[in-house]
Amino acid sequence: MKEPTRHERQLRCFRKRRYRSQGDALDAALVAGVERQRRAYLCPDCRMWHLTSVEAGPRGRGLSRMRAP
Repeated sequence: MKEPTRHERQLRCFRKRRYRSQGDALDAALVAGVERQRRAYLCPDCRMWHLTSVEAGPRGRGLSRMRAP
């Protein structure tokens, strides 16, 4: 699978909620009642926190196509 372009990554990021801190993201998951189904990650594109339902991979990243910051 080809790597997404910078523009594609930005569009994907734009559609997600952003949180200032990991704690804020996890608090939002707690309020929504999905804290056990979500984890927070620092987005390498916007440098803010998002929630994901994808399990962390062997390198600690939820999505294998996510690049390191």
